[in-house]
Amino acid sequence: MKIAVIGQSLFGQEVYCHLRKEGHEVVGVFTVPDKDGKADPLGLEAEKDGVPVFKFPRWRVKGQALPEVVAKYQALGAELNVLPFCSQFIPMEVIRAPSHGSIIYHPSLLPRHRGASAINWTLIHGDKKGGFTIFWADDGLDTGDLLLQKECEILPDDTVSTLYNRFLFPEGIKGMVQAVRLIAEGKAPRLPQPEEGATYEGIQKKETAKINWDQSAEAIHNWIRGNDKVPGAWTEACGQKLTFFNSTLNTAGLLPEGEDLPIPGAHRPGVVTKVGLILFGNDDRMLLVKNIQLEDGKMIPASHFFTGAESSALELSEEELVMAEAVRSAWKRILPSVLEVEESTDFFKSGAASVDVVRLVEEVKELCDGLELENEDVYMATTFGDFIQLLVRKLRGGDEASECIIDYVEKAVNKLTLQMPHQLFIGGMFVDAEGAKTYETINPTDGNVICQVSLAQVSDVDKAVAAAKDAFENGLWGKISARDRGRLLYRLADLMEQHQEELATIEALDAGAVYTLALKTHVGMSIQTFRYFAGWCDKIQGSTIPINHARPNRNLTLTKKEPIGVCGIVIPWNYPLMMLSWKTAACLAAGNTVVIKPAQVTPLTALKFAELTLKAGIPKGVVNILPGSGSLVGQRLSDHPDVRKIGFTGSTEVGKHIMKSCALSNVKKVSLELGGKSPLIIFADCDLSKAVQMGMSSVFFNKGENCIAAGRLFVEDSIHDQFVQKVVEEVKKMKIGNPLDRDTNHGPQNHQAHLQKLVEYCQHGVEEGATLVCGGHQVPRPGFFFEPTVFTDVEDHMFIAKEESFGPIMIISRFADGDVDTVLSRANATEFGLASGVFTRDLNRALYVSDRLEAGTVFVNTYNKTDVAAPFGGFKQSGFGKDLGEVALNEYLRVKTVTFEY
Repeated sequence: MKIAVIGQSLFGQEVYCHLRKEGHEVVGVFTVPDKDGKADPLGLEAEKDGVPVFKFPRWRVKGQALPEVVAKYQALGAELNVLPFCSQFIPMEVIRAPSHGSIIYHPSLLPRHRGASAINWTLIHGDKKGGFTIFWADDGLDTGDLLLQKECEILPDDTVSTLYNRFLFPEGIKGMVQAVRLIAEGKAPRLPQPEEGATYEGIQKKETAKINWDQSAEAIHNWIRGNDKVPGAWTEACGQKLTFFNSTLNTAGLLPEGEDLPIPGAHRPGVVTKVGLILFGNDDRMLLVKNIQLEDGKMIPASHFFTGAESSALELSEEELVMAEAVRSAWKRILPSVLEVEESTDFFKSGAASVDVVRLVEEVKELCDGLELENEDVYMATTFGDFIQLLVRKLRGGDEASECIIDYVEKAVNKLTLQMPHQLFIGGMFVDAEGAKTYETINPTDGNVICQVSLAQVSDVDKAVAAAKDAFENGLWGKISARDRGRLLYRLADLMEQHQEELATIEALDAGAVYTLALKTHVGMSIQTFRYFAGWCDKIQGSTIPINHARPNRNLTLTKKEPIGVCGIVIPWNYPLMMLSWKTAACLAAGNTVVIKPAQVTPLTALKFAELTLKAGIPKGVVNILPGSGSLVGQRLSDHPDVRKIGFTGSTEVGKHIMKSCALSNVKKVSLELGGKSPLIIFADCDLSKAVQMGMSSVFFNKGENCIAAGRLFVEDSIHDQFVQKVVEEVKKMKIGNPLDRDTNHGPQNHQAHLQKLVEYCQHGVEEGATLVCGGHQVPRPGFFFEPTVFTDVEDHMFIAKEESFGPIMIISRFADGDVDTVLSRANATEFGLASGVFTRDLNRALYVSDRLEAGTVFVNTYNKTDVAAPFGGFKQSGFGKDLGEVALNEYLRVKTVTFEY
C-alpha cells in the first residue's frame, strides 16, 4: 500500500522503518518543524531514504484547513494514513482522503483515558491493566472505531517511562505494523467504541501536577508515578518547589527514622532516611520517594536532601580524559545550539528532550566500550561535569555499591575488622524482612550469638522473585552481550579473591570451617568456579541440523540455547559459599536471574557475596538473597509461578518434597543433589599409607560435613587390622580447636541440633553391636565439638551401615580377600549413589570396580578430588542433574528449535 506517515518521535521513526520492511511504499512523511536546530527522528530517517518530508507548523487556522497544505498532501496519492504519534491537529480533509482512511495509535485501552495524557492518567487512577488502542480516526477526540487493542499488567511501581519502555513502545510498534497488515489483507475490523466506561482527562502540565496531600498513601504514590518523568509531581517545602520521582509503596521493614521534612498540607512531616524520603498519606500508610529534583533542576537521591549530594571529584586518568572529550563531542552533536560544552552546561536547560536522553545513552554505549546507562542516570547527572563523574565511577565499577547503603555488623576477628551485611538482599538493596523479623545466627565455636539476621517471610520471597523477573525481562542483564556478562563474572571473582581472607574468616565464624581449609576450599574453589563459568558465557552455542526439505523449497533448522528465567537456589550449611557458587555461577553464566536461600544457620557469607555483586556491577535484581526457613522461603520458591527452575542441595527427604512442589506448581525444571552413603573399597594391594591418608580425608574432611564423605569403608580382610591401627594413630594426632587457629585441623560441628544427631547416631551404633574404637562423644568444652570417631565390626543390617551421619564418623566393614563381586554388591546395596572410591594397584580391577559402582563420581586411588571442570552429581536417591563442568550449564538453559523455509 501507499502510506503517508503523520507523526513524530522515535516511536514514529520505528513504525516508519517497520512499514518499509513490510514492503509498503511510504509516499510521504509529515512531522513537526525542527526545534533548536534539531530535526525530529522520524523526519531524519525518511530524509535518509529519499522519502518526501513535510514539516508544516500547522495544518489549519481557526478551524479551517490550509488549502496549500492539503494540496501538497493530496498530491502524494496515499491509500492509508498512519498516525503513530501525532501532536498536531490534522484536518478531516486529510483524515478522510485515503481510500483506506486513517489509523491512530493511542496509549490506553479506549474508551478509557481519552485525551493527550493517557499514560499519566492510567497510573494516576491506579488502573491494574493498561495497554494501547489502534483506532480508525474520526472527527471526535479519540472516539473512532476500534481496530486493535493489546493490554498489559500495570506493575505496582510502574512510571510513565517504565510502562512506555516496557510495553507501550515495543508492543505498540508491532501493533501498528499488525494493524496495517490487517488492512492490506482486508481483515481489519471496525468495532464501535462503547461509551460505557469512557473517560476524558486533560493534558497534565507542571502547574496541575501539584500533590494533594489529603488522600491515601496509595493515591499519592499513584499521583507521583503518574507524573514521572513528565511533568513531575511537586510540592513546596523548605522554601522551594520539590519534584518527586521514583516512588514505591514497598516499605516493608522500613522505619521512619531520620530527619523530618515539614511539608505544608501533609498529614505528617516527611522523613529523610538512609534509603530515601518517607511520606505519609492521610491513612498513615507510608510511601518511599527515592529521587528529588530541586528547584534549580538538579536531581539528587532523596536520602541526600539534607546532606547534599556533593562528593569528592574523581581525578581522571589520561585514558578517561580522552573518553571525556569524546563524550563532550557527543553532547555538541546532540545540542547544536550550544556553542561550547562546559563543565556547567546543563543537558536539559540547553534544549535536550526525552528523545535526546535515548540518543545520549546510545552514544555513550558506543564510546565507552558498551557501558549501559539507564535513562535515569542522565536525569541524575544533568551537567556535563557531573555526567563525566558518573561515567567514570561506573567504568571503574564503583557506582552500584556506592548507591547502596549497607548496615554492617562489625567484628574484630582474625586480625581483621569484618563488615558483615545482615539484612535481606532484594533488587540491589539490603532491606529488613517484613515486620522487621530477625533471628540469631550462632558461632559454633563458643555457642554465642554473632548477630541478628533478617528472617525472610513469604511476602519477601514474592518481592525478590518480582525483582529477579523484572531484571530478567526488562533489565540490563538480558541486554548486554554474553561476553560482557562474562566480564562481570570475572570481576566478581576478582573481588571475591580480594576479600578472600574476610570471606574465609566469616565461614569460620558462622559455619565452624577451619580457616586454612576455608581459604583453600570454601572460598578458593568458589573463586575458581566463577572464573570457570565466566569463560563459558560467550561459548554457549546451538547447532544447525540437516532436515528433509519441503520440496521444491528448502529448509534450515537451528537450535538456540536460552536462559530459563528466574531460578531459585537453595543451598546447604556445610559449604555455604562454595555450594552457592557451584550453582549460582552456572546459573548466571547462562543468563538467568536468581533468588538464593542460604541455609538459615549459615547466612553471612551469602550476604557478603551479595555486597560483592554490587561492587562488581552486577545489575540490580539479578541476584537476590533471602536468609530464612526452608518451610517458608524454600517452599514459596518451589511453589512460585514465576520461578522456572529450582536447584537444591540437601536431604533426600526435602528434595522429594521440593520435586513434588515443583511439579504441582508450574512443572519447574529441577536439579537435586541429595544425601549420600558413599562406599570406599580398599583392597590389600593398595598403597596402604596413601589409603590411610585418603581414607582419613574421605571421612574427616571439613569435620565430616561433606556430601561425598565416605559413609562406609570396606577394607579387605588381610589388611583390615593394620589399616584400623594406622587410622586410630592418625586420629589421635588430630588437633581439635578454634577453627581460626592455624594448627587446628578439626573444628566444631555446624550447629547444636546436628551435634546432638551425631551423639544419637553413635549411640545407635553401640546399641546394635558395632565396636566403638575411638571417639563417639561431644568434646567437653564450649561450642559444638564432636570427637573424630571410628567404628569397626559394622554389619550390613546395622543403622550406621545404611544411614548417613554427615559427621566425623568412620564406619569400617571387612570383606573377604579376593571377593570383588560380593563387596561390590554390598557397596551398591544402598539407595544412594553420590560418590564412591577404590584403592588398588591393579589397573584391571580398578576399571572393573569403577564400571560397576553405582555412583555419579568414582575416585580411584584418591578421594575428594573435585574440580570446577568435572561434572558433579549423583545417581538414584542422591538426586539428578549436575553441578560444575560444561554440562552444569544445561541445568540452567532451555533449547529452542527454529525451522526456516526458503
